[in-house]
Amino acid sequence: MALGKPVDWARDYRVGMGWPGGFARSIDYVNRDRPSDVKVPWEISRLQWLIPAGQAYLLDADEQYALAARDILQEWIDRNPLGYTVNWSCTMEAAMRLFTWTWLFHVFANSPSWHDEDFRAKFLASLYLHGDFTLRHIEKADINGNHYTADLAGLVMAGHFFGGVGNAGRWQDVGWRGLQEEIETQVFPDGMDFEASVPYHRLVFELFLWPALYRKACGASLPDGYIERLRAMARFTAAYSRPDGTSPLWGDADDARALPFGGQKLGDHRYLVGLVAFAFPDTDLAAQAEGPRSELVWVAGPELAASFAPAVRPVPSMAFPHGGAYVMRAGDHHVFIDCGPVGLAGRGGHGHNDALSFEAWLVGAPLVIDRGSFVYTASFEKRNEFRSTSSHNTPGIDDAEMNRFDPGNLWSLQDDAQAECTTWRTGDEQDLFAGRHRGYRRLGVDVAREIRLDRRSGRLEIVDTIDGEGEHEIAVPLHLASSVQVDRSGAAVRLSSAGRLFSLSASGDGWELTIEPTSISPSYGVVEPSHRLVWRRQGALPARLAVTIEPDGNDTACAP
Repeated sequence: MALGKPVDWARDYRVGMGWPGGFARSIDYVNRDRPSDVKVPWEISRLQWLIPAGQAYLLDADEQYALAARDILQEWIDRNPLGYTVNWSCTMEAAMRLFTWTWLFHVFANSPSWHDEDFRAKFLASLYLHGDFTLRHIEKADINGNHYTADLAGLVMAGHFFGGVGNAGRWQDVGWRGLQEEIETQVFPDGMDFEASVPYHRLVFELFLWPALYRKACGASLPDGYIERLRAMARFTAAYSRPDGTSPLWGDADDARALPFGGQKLGDHRYLVGLVAFAFPDTDLAAQAEGPRSELVWVAGPELAASFAPAVRPVPSMAFPHGGAYVMRAGDHHVFIDCGPVGLAGRGGHGHNDALSFEAWLVGAPLVIDRGSFVYTASFEKRNEFRSTSSHNTPGIDDAEMNRFDPGNLWSLQDDAQAECTTWRTGDEQDLFAGRHRGYRRLGVDVAREIRLDRRSGRLEIVDTIDGEGEHEIAVPLHLASSVQVDRSGAAVRLSSAGRLFSLSASGDGWELTIEPTSISPSYGVVEPSHRLVWRRQGALPARLAVTIEPDGNDTACAP
């Protein structure tokens, strides 16, 4: 995306629309009747795209990088006066800039371009005002999520940066005290973030981790309980991260990060396991630290990063009962199952209507996948579509939502489903999950699901039991990864993915199978065409559907 000169910092460049100037709190940044997305100017104004310039400067000290970064920061400060553009409309945005700006100063502080007294004074004044603004407008509520966490984390970063200057000591105190409270509230004991989203787990993990690393570097103390919760978050990250470096599209995803240093793919979260295992030595955790080391190189330096070379062993199948994720792992088989509470302590937040839904990679091949999130305020219709029950791999009843929601409230779900795991067993031969939810009790219907994985062959069986009274319309979809090809001949269905062939079969009375076009959103604002398999049934209950996906031995798929 070419931003031009000067940059229009209040513009959504995708659709050519912007936001007016004026007092930030009076700006309507949602703009429901327009396709504009405020995340575009917000992401541009986080200035994380200057991090590669800083990295290049650290490698060869070429002054052009320092000069370019200085000029861009100067322009942003001039065109975004304190509290007077859309980039001040959300406190989290000011807090996120504190991460980037403090790092950039440490990188460029000794460069000739940054010795300019006028710029230096203006930059440090603006940075200080960001800290002051964040504390004055902190986003604290009765139930706090990632916005409040970002505010607290930004205060810690700014507080340590300014040390004893002005109110920086108070920023440190408020921020660190708040983070210690929130990590116990927002992160379950099993390490899962309570917003019911893998991408937001990564963001919140970074927001809790970076202030701890900064404090550690400054010689400040870190409570054992805080470190243990970070380790728990790392264990969950290791469990959901697949051997190919991908991660489930569970819950919302806006691709946000605090300080993106590495060049790994967007969905690769494995660097977090290595960062925690390195910073807070843990032999068992280090053995799960797979993937690229680029993030660790930029944090610890190449020599120390090179010395971190643990003997890696396979991550086992694991249950996370507090957060409600169940992960089956065996070789290249990976099945991620959601059977937890609705996000944000029962209010929805970044969670979806996905109880009993799952993703499956078998023999390393992507097969069944969540649809992702796509967009937020740019389209209320699409936002609600992608978080709806029918967009997930779970039974739907009478076109109703398992957790009811107001289409005009994009981050709210009623706590109807209350999913419960009834069985979890893992052994040498087979992993078994069984669960149920209450989302359709108001319709007089109970939904239960069993998932079995043959750990050796990769045979996956999904059995749904829908019980209740009266006649109902049932739909059971399986959304396929965009790389999957489907071939149907009569009742026989064959899938091909990543050079592998799979047979798919189903049993049960009264079901009809259709293959339908759909779309998958692998990252924010992006969609890819795909297909979904949908079994439908209209009639009296009870109903039972058993679907089996089985790898075809050593056969390989023909190239398309």
